Amino acid sequence: MPVVLVVVSGLSGAGKSTALRALEDLGFYCVDNLPTTLLAAAVAACEAGGIERVALGIDVRVRSFLGDVGTRLDALRAGRELSLVFLDASDEALLRRFSETRRPHPLASAQDASTASIDVLGGVLAERERLAPLRARATHVIDTTGLSVHELRRRVVHSFGPGAGELPRMATRFVSFGFKYGAPVDADLLLDVRFLDNPYFVPDISHLPGTDPAIISFVLDRDETRGFVRRAIDLLSFTLPLHEREGKSYLTVGIGCTGGRHRSVVLAEHLAREAAAATGLPITVVHRDLGRRGATPSASPPSGSWEKP
Repeated sequence: MPVVLVVVSGLSGAGKSTALRALEDLGFYCVDNLPTTLLAAAVAACEAGGIERVALGIDVRVRSFLGDVGTRLDALRAGRELSLVFLDASDEALLRRFSETRRPHPLASAQDASTASIDVLGGVLAERERLAPLRARATHVIDTTGLSVHELRRRVVHSFGPGAGELPRMATRFVSFGFKYGAPVDADLLLDVRFLDNPYFVPDISHLPGTDPAIISFVLDRDETRGFVRRAIDLLSFTLPLHEREGKSYLTVGIGCTGGRHRSVVLAEHLAREAAAATGLPITVVHRDLGRRGATPSASPPSGSWEKP
């Protein structure tokens, strides 16, 4: 399978390292400051190793290698999905950032502190000229003059994160559980449904699992449950897409009752179905404690998945 390629370039100080770190957090295999003569070999090695998403950083430090970058990028594009991100910023913003970090510009030659600002400005101007061919080829140009590092990260996640293009959506898991056995350690969000009437105290149905129609009807056909479901769906519909926008690849929602066999099972199934329809996210349901306390094999069906039709 051909890799998804993102080439990141731009002016020094414009945020290339931040963009690459954001891509790395999204599951891209990142290589920075790679000579253009090695681009094809690096991508081929990734394809051979089964790596599906690769981000390559190219900047002025490659110096003489920039001359043929256009030809080499065209060769990489053949049969692959390639995006070129170019990070730009105003001269004033770049000068301020170099002043704050006290780092020399890659093209600055003078070492005299009294002329450092002049050297940085000269370096910025020379760098703009050298990188002009790359900027002209860019599929995404991001001006970071007024962006914080967090805002830049969000821009990258929006373009290349879960749900963008052909990349997979955020994998979401609803886990029903019993508080008496402990909450899931990996839960990002916990919903406690122990305030609802408990079928455990109804002798005729207490032995049934939460997947049984009698338990489902008992739990859902109550005003308190309907009110909770309405508010929970509002919360999930609002927050799940925002978690995805921030670049999360997976998220776990824990729904707990006392023993994890009745109320939490019913609500996990019901909320997953409603949340999937509202957000379009693929949602997997896992009943962690349904098989405890003598549940028969038939009472513990495999975990399900919900997706928007």
